[in-house]
Amino acid sequence: MNEGRVKNLVRELIIELGEDPTREGLRETPTRIANMYKEIFAGYDSDSELSVQFSEDSDTVIAREIQFYSMCEHHMLPFYGKVHIAYLPNGRVFGISKLVRLIEKYSKRLQIQERLTRNIADELYAQGVRGVAVVADAEHLCMKMRGVRNDATLSSSAFRGVYERKEEKELVMSLLRRRSLQTETF
Repeated sequence: MNEGRVKNLVRELIIELGEDPTREGLRETPTRIANMYKEIFAGYDSDSELSVQFSEDSDTVIAREIQFYSMCEHHMLPFYGKVHIAYLPNGRVFGISKLVRLIEKYSKRLQIQERLTRNIADELYAQGVRGVAVVADAEHLCMKMRGVRNDATLSSSAFRGVYERKEEKELVMSLLRRRSLQTETF
């Protein structure tokens, strides 16, 4: 990203909106926005590091409620929520931080939720696991603050491998949708 160009574009936008970019409250806004864009769009330069795995024989592994923030590619407004991941290892497991980094890799881009969900599932599945299920629940400011102005939440899902079979999909969905961390045997 060309930081100087972004600053100039933001300055021009401020002028187009009818404001004075030299006003005290707006003077540093182009710099703040350029810095913010470097942070929130860092997914274009990100490596998810899924190659770091640990030998472990395990049944389904579930990570619930991994928080994410992204930007809608249609209106460049935020959408945010939680991603829930289940995967069936093939003799190796991922560190939980690697799953968080994978979500950040794809969420820190101009994005739509459905693609975000597919990208996460595809990359995990490409690592040789036997199955992947990803569910994302999000709120979209492009829908809340403009247009229909509705507080609806969007859910999207992607299934790969063994979780594409109806019985396995139903089981993993019931596990992913559990809200409490109760001790139980799967």
